[in-house]
Amino acid sequence: MDRPTRQRLLTQLALLSPGTALRDGLDRIVHGGTGALIVLGRNAAVDALVTGGFAIDEPLTAPGLRELAKMDGAILLDTGLERIVHAGAHLMPDAGIPTTEHGTRHRTADRVARQAGVPVVTVSASMSSISLFLDTVNYSLQRPEQLLSEANQALATLARYRDRLTEAARRLTALEVQDAVTVEDVAILARRIELVRRLATETDDILIELGTDGRLVALQLHELTAGVEEIAAPLSRDYGTGESRLRLEELCDLTADELLDAALVARRIHLVPGTLDARLPTRGYRQLAQIGRLPSGLAERLVEHFGSLQSLLGASSADLMNVDGVDYPVVRLLRDGLTRLTESSYADRLPSS
Repeated sequence: MDRPTRQRLLTQLALLSPGTALRDGLDRIVHGGTGALIVLGRNAAVDALVTGGFAIDEPLTAPGLRELAKMDGAILLDTGLERIVHAGAHLMPDAGIPTTEHGTRHRTADRVARQAGVPVVTVSASMSSISLFLDTVNYSLQRPEQLLSEANQALATLARYRDRLTEAARRLTALEVQDAVTVEDVAILARRIELVRRLATETDDILIELGTDGRLVALQLHELTAGVEEIAAPLSRDYGTGESRLRLEELCDLTADELLDAALVARRIHLVPGTLDARLPTRGYRQLAQIGRLPSGLAERLVEHFGSLQSLLGASSADLMNVDGVDYPVVRLLRDGLTRLTESSYADRLPSS
């Protein structure tokens, strides 16, 4: 599925999620044991396919949708999905449009979605299921309890991924202080960031379909992903070449197996060429970000002045005072923060991930 179609699908799933009048009406139709064919939007192409039935102009309500579904024919909603504009309609799409669907209702829905370019929803009376037809995609909506089960599994996996990301970040900090970072060490942390981002995106997609039923899951997701971008952004600046930053976002197209290849990860994010055990200097953005409470823009000036973390660690108070915006309170803050990082780096000798 291409990205534009996927984005359109997520938009429609949000409109069909629990808590909306449309989803409430669909659930009532399912529980009532009847079927339905509902066109989600109206344009000239849709109007050209409609015969019979009767035009109405009533607000969309769950009870109203349920009652109209008892009749034969399709129900048409306006583009804003706020009003019912036609009921009992017979749709006549081009029979030459290919479809792999079986059953009159599903075949009609598939062809209308392809021909008119609007989403179409069907409710199967025999299967008690809801399907969304969008462009060439047929997506079966899951029940909230199924989605909650998937979301909880995803959160459990995400928690493990986040723990490993934290370990990898701590290990890299220790190596940076000791001036012992290699290409492989940076690639490992980049991989961990991508895995957390990837699973968070999948969980967020489930949340979209869960609608109001996903409030607690959303809170847990926010807690597990807090601070991830604060690790990623300084990392990309610490090991980029010149003014360029590491392109961590380019890892999103790699498969799970490809992410295990540290050399491939290093090439994809444009890490400095060389073998995996080649040493890399660090500029110090990530360490300065961990200190916190620094005046705005000071980290940038410190990195620009000293050039590397090792030079910053070895700087005297007088050297620090030569940087614009650094006074005695800031010197103490920097000294205390860098000392804590140095001490923790020798205490946190974590094994490689």
